[in-house]
Parts: sequence; structure tokens; C-alpha cells
Amino acid sequence: MAQGKVTVNNLNLAQGEFPKIERKALFIGQGEENLNTLITLNSQTNLDEVLGAEQSEIKTQVQAAQLNAGENWQAYAMAKGSEYEWEDVVDEALQTVSVEFIVLCTPAQNATAVNAMYAKAESLRTGQARRVIILTATQGIGEQAWGAYITEQANIVEGVAGYRVAVVPQLHGNNLGALAGRLCNRSLSIADSPMRVASGPVLGLGTRPVDSAGVPLNNSMLAALDAARLSCPQEYADYPGIFWGDCNLLDAPGGDYQVIEHLRPVDKAARAIRLLAIYRVGNRSLNSTPVSIEANKTYFARPLREMSKSTVVAGEHFPGDIKQPKDDAVTIVWPTPTRVEVYLKVQPYNAPKQIEANIILDLNGS
Repeated sequence: MAQGKVTVNNLNLAQGEFPKIERKALFIGQGEENLNTLITLNSQTNLDEVLGAEQSEIKTQVQAAQLNAGENWQAYAMAKGSEYEWEDVVDEALQTVSVEFIVLCTPAQNATAVNAMYAKAESLRTGQARRVIILTATQGIGEQAWGAYITEQANIVEGVAGYRVAVVPQLHGNNLGALAGRLCNRSLSIADSPMRVASGPVLGLGTRPVDSAGVPLNNSMLAALDAARLSCPQEYADYPGIFWGDCNLLDAPGGDYQVIEHLRPVDKAARAIRLLAIYRVGNRSLNSTPVSIEANKTYFARPLREMSKSTVVAGEHFPGDIKQPKDDAVTIVWPTPTRVEVYLKVQPYNAPKQIEANIILDLNGS
């Protein structure tokens, strides 16, 4: 004889939302108020209250970021005194928060300092699975000629191969903050270049700098700095406003991640896929049978599908972060009975950065 039994289990299929780390930044620099305190910032934060009424290294950059970041901006700041080790500040802050960008407001002086930034970013990736991009300032022009300044700036990144670092000369005094805010603006996709003119001009840049001979900054100097892999604003003749060029990353020549809009979507996908992979550890639903492999291709492709969603409004196409994944976007290989390798392909959209228009004169008369 037997008695009837019913068991009901709640099965977790890992279908929930992924944490939204993108567009969050941590600012580190010298300040006047709330030193050694992790400060939460948003679009409504009164910076005079939290960072002091007087201008400081960190407040100047946060102010520019807040102005350029638009609605629903969220960031963090850690103001320090005159002497501090930024690596220690990062470790302390990341015990509490997760961010996409670390913004170092104290100017980097040489290639050794920039290499240390890449080493720190890689140690966070390999040791804590945290994928961060470091944006760092360099000094603006002082009592120098433009030629000497550009050479000095180029030397700071000379020989550096660090695809998680972008270097921003403080030409107007607050360029670093302006770029950080633009990258965090929700009107732009993370797959958009900060060069995108349709996103509007850069707001609140400081006074146009001049060199020791009184020569003002112009596009030829900005182009020279950009060619040296520094990230700078730019202007268009007879077109009002100041815009931005590429946010150059210090990847090696020929590398996939020489501009920031290539790295950000890959990082976003990697964060989500890591969580899905953790959920599959020890789970026999991922096995080497053809049925399981096909099912898990769909499972691991989920972040790519979500990132590829596009919208058409009034005939205008707003693409997703990446193209729709194809059938070969996910490959699963079993090297051993207990080790599985998953390969994923992320395909960005093309975006024009050089546009050539050719005009002909039609004299046919018809």
C-alpha cells in the first residue's frame, strides 16, 4: 500500500535581469570636503554641499560630468587630501560599489603611471572579474609652445599597450569630466562613439587655452594629440558647438579595442555571460549531448539577444548595442568531461567617422 505525495519545487532558471553596471563611474582626486568618504552622486546632487563650495581637482571634473551626463546619472566620488595612493582608494571603494569607469582626476605624469593603471585594471579583471575602464587626466598646457606640449603629451603614452586605459589632456581644465559624463549619458548607447554629433555638443568646457606665444588651441593641435592616442574634443568649421573625437584606448597597433565603443559592448556581454556560466557550474543540464549543446547555445546567447534589440520610430531606426546574433554566435566545446569552453561572437554596427560627399554637375538639360 502507498500514500499519495505531492512535492512542488521552485526551479530557478536564471531568467532575471542582470545588474546594470554600465554608465557608472568612480571619481578619485584631491578635494576639500568629505575627504576619505565614498560619496554617491546623481543628476540632482548639490556639489557645493558634498564636495565643497570652492573649486577643487575632483569637484571641477565631477561638475563637468554632471552637466554632460544628462538625466538619471549615477556616480561615486572619493575625495582625498594632497597625498594618496589611488590604487588603495579603488580597492576601498570597490568593496561597496561596482562601476564601469574609474576616473582619475590627478594628472598622470609619465608612461610608468599609465602602465600602472592598466596593470590595476587587469588585476581587477583577473582577480575579481571586474571589468573597468580607467580614464585619466594629464596636465593642460602651461608656459609652453604647442609643439613642445604635444610632444610632452605623446611621451606620456609612448610605448604603452593598455586597452583598458584612456588618457585625456586637460586642455580646457575639465575635459576629463566632460568626457566621463558624455560616456555615461543615457541618450547614447554604450556602443556609440563620443564623437556622435547627434548627441549634441560638449557642455561647459573651460576657456579655450593659449600657449606661451598666445596662439589659441585649434583643430590641427587636437588632431596631433588624437594621432598620439590621446582623447580630445574637436570642432567643425562653420558648425557651432564643441564636440568630441574618438575616446582612444591604448591598445596595441592592430588590436580590436583601440576605441572605447568596441570594448564597452564586449564588457557588458561578458559580465552577463559570467553570471549565466556560474549558474551552470555542476549543472548536468549543460552536457555534451547535441540536445544540451543546442539548448545551451540559446541560454548563453541571451545577453546578445537582449543587447541587439532595436527600435523603429517614425521610420527612424535606432539600433541596439550590437547586431542580432546569428546561428554561429555561440560555440560550445567539451575538451574534457568536466571542462566546457563557450565561445561567443559580438558584432558591432558600422558607424561613419569620415564622410565623403561627391557632387557632380548635370548639364544634360533634360
